[in-house]
Amino acid sequence: MAPKTESATYTHGHHPSVIRSHGWRTALNSAAYLLPHLKPHMKILDIGCGPGTITVDLAGYVPEGHVTGLERAGEVILGQARTLAQERGVKNIDFVSGDANALEYEDGSFDVVLCHQVLQHVGDPVGILKEMKRVAKSGGIVAARESDYGAFLWYPQSDGLDEWQSLYSKVARHNGGEPDAGRVLHVWAKQAGFSDIKCSSSNWCYSSKDEVEWWADLWVERSVSSAFAKTALDGKLAATEDLERVSNAWRLWGEHEDAWISILSAEVICRKE
Repeated sequence: MAPKTESATYTHGHHPSVIRSHGWRTALNSAAYLLPHLKPHMKILDIGCGPGTITVDLAGYVPEGHVTGLERAGEVILGQARTLAQERGVKNIDFVSGDANALEYEDGSFDVVLCHQVLQHVGDPVGILKEMKRVAKSGGIVAARESDYGAFLWYPQSDGLDEWQSLYSKVARHNGGEPDAGRVLHVWAKQAGFSDIKCSSSNWCYSSKDEVEWWADLWVERSVSSAFAKTALDGKLAATEDLERVSNAWRLWGEHEDAWISILSAEVICRKE
């Protein structure tokens, strides 16, 4: 029987505006819940590593260990990740292509297996958590952090951003994902066979002028030019004028002097018994 492969489509795609967003992420702003559990000797697998900014950071927390970043998007993204590691002089790291539905590792290969904003985009999140559990050592950690689009909050109120939130949910589910993954992450972990699960949550909050302009500009572009826009049009979930209206709503929000947004993510630390 052929190995299981991913059935869902990655909603964001790899437009430059998406990569800019992912390149902002660090171990501290995206995996702080995990950092207290790391020890210098640990071997880590980072699933869905993207451009590698979190992965490269994690290598500094395990100087006597090793970090592997796994990504299915292709060599362009992995090339960026390898370049980043080289530029920072990080040696205890490697990047590989692979599908988390069928990891090419022996049972019990890693001390820590993590993913960040991955399970919301896959067809079988429980199945991937089971694979993560399989390749974790006994007593090891499986960690995940997932946003919840239904829990995003912003000021000022905007009908256009309400429309964006609704459309994003439609596009993500059309692609086979779950945009409100955060609120069910702990349930998926239970369904994957974990009983020792520690839950937490944290936010990205953008409120300064520079932060707000950066986030708004990303979605001004993503709303009309990224894979999100293409899926919305191809799936007849929105028309061009709808996407332009949403894009303009992000622009107007970003220009407001009191603009503020909070992006909630849920987190789990699961111990393999």
